[in-house]
Amino acid sequence: MTARDVARAVLARVERGGWATPSLAAALAASGMDARDRRLAAELTYGVLRHQARLDRALAAYADLSRTPPAVIIALRVAAYQLLVLDRIPPHAAVDDAASAARAIGGAKLAGFANAVLRRLASAGEPPLPAGDRRRTLELTWSTPRWILDEIERALAVGDAEVPAEELAKAVEAMNSAPPLWLRVNPRRATKEAMASELAALLGTNPSSTSLADLALDATGLPDPEGSPQIAAGKVTVQDLGAQLIGLLVDAEPGQMILDGCAGHGGKATHQAELTDDRATIHAVDLGADKLRRLAASARRLGLTSIRTFPGELATVAGLADTYDRVLLDAPCSGLGVLRRHPEAKWRLVPADVERSVATQRALLDAVAPRVAVGGMLVYAVCSVALAEGPAQIEAFIARHPTFAIAPPNGSRWDGLLDSHGGVRLWPHRHKADGFYAARLIRTA
Repeated sequence: MTARDVARAVLARVERGGWATPSLAAALAASGMDARDRRLAAELTYGVLRHQARLDRALAAYADLSRTPPAVIIALRVAAYQLLVLDRIPPHAAVDDAASAARAIGGAKLAGFANAVLRRLASAGEPPLPAGDRRRTLELTWSTPRWILDEIERALAVGDAEVPAEELAKAVEAMNSAPPLWLRVNPRRATKEAMASELAALLGTNPSSTSLADLALDATGLPDPEGSPQIAAGKVTVQDLGAQLIGLLVDAEPGQMILDGCAGHGGKATHQAELTDDRATIHAVDLGADKLRRLAASARRLGLTSIRTFPGELATVAGLADTYDRVLLDAPCSGLGVLRRHPEAKWRLVPADVERSVATQRALLDAVAPRVAVGGMLVYAVCSVALAEGPAQIEAFIARHPTFAIAPPNGSRWDGLLDSHGGVRLWPHRHKADGFYAARLIRTA
């Protein structure tokens, strides 16, 4: 199986409703391909999903896609991505491979069709973008639905000022580009300096760091990060810079009671355990029992014993403490801040999904509010840029719970990250982090 075969197979699963990340991981694990071909398979898979509308527009100039079998459309997209976006693959290789795939799907007639369409695309290129329509140009260039562009622009706006065209373009481009690979060093197992040295030997260059998070290293290009010995030894964890900053907002201390209300796979819970030298009491709740099993496995790998898991509904799960010094609610959301990691979501999300997320977040906030001790802190976070899921959600929460007040974080790392209300806003194009919104709230009575 070749890299292009893997990409087409994964894209077919996505078309049937699957998600690219687990589908690609499973396909690569079974492929037996070397590191170079694995990287190409990932590039083709995510590249097609990020640029799908642009690719379809280009192909539609030379073919009636409404009459083309879905499997052939996928083959055409994979080839078109190589022709229009990549510059290291000879056009004839992309065209010939797609024609061979089409032949396997439907014989010589479909092979000839694919060959003809792609040769015309290779020679004539894609149709020119519409002149004078900035929004439409962005929409087509970065295959981003108009309503998502509107959400990004509203979140970028400061007061009544119009968002500069260049700023919006940079934000949309970053939302549709490959993310960096951030690692979080486990200070109980390694130093940042030692990890940088080990990673440099694997990368061939020094990993970069950032003043935003003391134990973060950018290891972009690391081959097979999940299988690296550094991860196996519990020295590092793969975690985006934005998620690491959310963990730092909690400002937890040894001896405290900490509740992670939507723990997921445990990236933030294990971060809290590391930051408190495994000397806090951390209760991690999630609906997904399988996610909590993965959390427990991560804790063992990292040498952490202070985390206890609770599967079930946050509002009704048994066994939790009455109150906590710190409550972290990394709430379910639309995911509009992590589209670069899950580009297929662009074609599945609709505005109503934001509204549904807002309702879920509101219920979860109301459920955890009584569990925050007086003088304790609630940290709310979403990986979304939608204002309704961020500042508007917190404004409504404080109106319902007037004993809570926003407490902006102190320190130079937060310079330039705070909005006018004291919430934290992270952007891929500004901070090399996923798109996040977070707010710290102190319970005063």
